[in-house]
Amino acid sequence: MINKKDKILEEIPKTLREIQEKNPLTHCLTNTVTINDCANAVLAIGGSPAMADEPKEVKDFVEIADVVVINIGNTTENQVKAMNIASAHANETNTPVVIDPVGVGVGELRSKIILDLLENDVAAIRGNMSEIKAIANLVGVIDNSNMVKGVDVCLDDIVTKDNLEANGEIIKTLANELNTVILASGEIDILSDGETTLAIFNGDEMMPLITGSGCMLTSIVGTCIGGSDPFMGTLIASLIMTIAGEHARKKVDELDLGTGSFRAFLIDYLSKANAEDLIDNENFVIL
Repeated sequence: MINKKDKILEEIPKTLREIQEKNPLTHCLTNTVTINDCANAVLAIGGSPAMADEPKEVKDFVEIADVVVINIGNTTENQVKAMNIASAHANETNTPVVIDPVGVGVGELRSKIILDLLENDVAAIRGNMSEIKAIANLVGVIDNSNMVKGVDVCLDDIVTKDNLEANGEIIKTLANELNTVILASGEIDILSDGETTLAIFNGDEMMPLITGSGCMLTSIVGTCIGGSDPFMGTLIASLIMTIAGEHARKKVDELDLGTGSFRAFLIDYLSKANAEDLIDNENFVIL
């Protein structure tokens, strides 16, 4: 009998092929600190990046985009205005929206930005566990949350095998509440669409030592959703990123190099992603 995981694995080759053949136009309103890495990550996995964030032209890009990625790492007044325009117009054009709630929980401004964005439909949210808990607190799924450590996860919120089920339940409940797909990335990634919840154990401890690995992942999630459904797209995005990180780390160790080289090798292995490699190296379980 084919179990649920086997069915998901069977879908990976077809879904990845559809993403790469579609070459999704991924419109990113993203963090200026990592914008170049995000564009390169989208290109590497077969997407086409657009990084326009001028409010006066953002609707034009939404019109032609396959997906809109909104990363609130930068909260300039102009960018927030563009994000709100893009979010609303994406709903009018049935264009999926992916949100990266960078630093939500640090002050009232970022909370308001996220609540405003959640007024429209959202295909997926990708953040660290502290950011996901902050959103859960904002919408009443839980009654408290820890403050994020800048843009990093709070130490108390790091997902471990001991708290995996409890965090999985929070993410599942929040996904149901918001009718979206949620990916909490970290040492263990948790993914849920409110029905199916997965724990993904791939990845490498060197990934958070470079700037922008989370932002790149969100842009990859966007590209994959631009070419497939939100749940499979987000799963494939997580596998592509974490397995590329594993390959990059092996290469760095083999050549006795450091984090700068790791960043370059990560992009290299993103560009080499294929279904056979994802299936051979996946390490996820259904919770």
